[in-house]
Amino acid sequence: MLTPPDAAASPAASGAASPGTPAHGSPCPRCRAALTDDPRFLAWCPACDWNLAPGADTAPAPTRRERAAADRTDRLFQEQATGGATPTARRDWLLASAAAGVIHLVTVGTFALALWLLIAGTVVQRCIGAVVLVIAVALRPRLGRVPKDETVLDRAGAPALYGLADRVAAEVGARPVDVIQVTDEFNASYGLVGLRRRSVLRIGLQLWEVLDDRQRVALLGHEFGHHVNGDRRRSFWLYSAISALRAWYQMTRPGHDGYVTGRDEVSLLVRLGTALGRLVLRGVAWLLHQGLVLFDRLTSRAGQQAEYHADTLAVRVAGGEAARGMLTALLHCGSVATAVHRVRAEERGRPRVVRSRNRRAEDAPAPPAPDQLWDRVREQLATVPATERERLLRLSARDRSAVDGSHPPTQLRIALAERAADREAAVTATAAEAGAIAVELAPHRARIAAELLAG
Repeated sequence: MLTPPDAAASPAASGAASPGTPAHGSPCPRCRAALTDDPRFLAWCPACDWNLAPGADTAPAPTRRERAAADRTDRLFQEQATGGATPTARRDWLLASAAAGVIHLVTVGTFALALWLLIAGTVVQRCIGAVVLVIAVALRPRLGRVPKDETVLDRAGAPALYGLADRVAAEVGARPVDVIQVTDEFNASYGLVGLRRRSVLRIGLQLWEVLDDRQRVALLGHEFGHHVNGDRRRSFWLYSAISALRAWYQMTRPGHDGYVTGRDEVSLLVRLGTALGRLVLRGVAWLLHQGLVLFDRLTSRAGQQAEYHADTLAVRVAGGEAARGMLTALLHCGSVATAVHRVRAEERGRPRVVRSRNRRAEDAPAPPAPDQLWDRVREQLATVPATERERLLRLSARDRSAVDGSHPPTQLRIALAERAADREAAVTATAAEAGAIAVELAPHRARIAAELLAG
């Protein structure tokens, strides 16, 4: 999965600064070197990193757990860069598998208890069994579903895109994708859903549109790499256990995150319960949260290794330059969000044309095409100065900003890709193929652009 670092979406990406920030090009208040001079972006000092991120100096110090996680991340990078061994990977995998077994036993045991009460119990026990069965159904693992809506492209309607995806999948040794979904995110992901474990490739159009043709091939190489990179978190055994544990945790916190509705079975029981019951549920939620933290600790090394491996496959498929460009684009989520916001503001401030009966329709100016948004987004990224790109790299290195807890810091991924030997791309998209893909995506580009402009 490729989700941009949260740090990139900070106000600094759009040029916002904290009150009292010196003007662009003025001396740095710390070292007296000249600040950056592009008024569209944050003023900072390349010499001493002053104002690298507004408010960073007042941020709380990292906790002991955060420092330990950072140390593990740095050690793993050195191991990957030098080809060293990872002796704890097998131990963590065995512990995670054992913990997953406990979760599966609880799920199966709950179903078995419900069936036993319903079949062999008294009238009262059968009533209890019915309640236990409802709870067992609520506690089942969530394996996801194949999307079936307007965001899905089928093979008949997008033969060029599926053809390119199939070539990339064959190059990395993955099976052809079952479903391609187009979303409005600055993101891309690949996953297996349902009992049949059908593959779904999700392409976030905000990310896709800012990449060139070679970088798009690298993006596909990375995502298909998740099918063959040994990421054990995606195995049915572990994935189903983690999804079940996450569902348990969410249901013991009704209404907190929007995952549990008023019709949820557990939520209904909570509302009918006493204050003591709610207190017990809070304790259960805390225990389940600790379980999720444990799973994250046991699988983080394997997950980061898998991401590095997927990046290596992206280099093999599209070449080192394209892979590095694709990874670097992840740092510019803030610039893309700024471009979308500016176009949206311009459209909302545009005067509306009121057509009278006596005025011909063709005399009225046509509303701007929503698809023009993507041209503005690409223009925004094309004009990002080198100093801003350097600031984002330094910020990622300092804060170890990553897409989420399962990903290595983006800056380290770029650094490891830079160590890979440049090679010719194994898969390339011809101009005709790229044009055909653009035609296939055109309805989605217009639809998503309209949705983004509508806010």
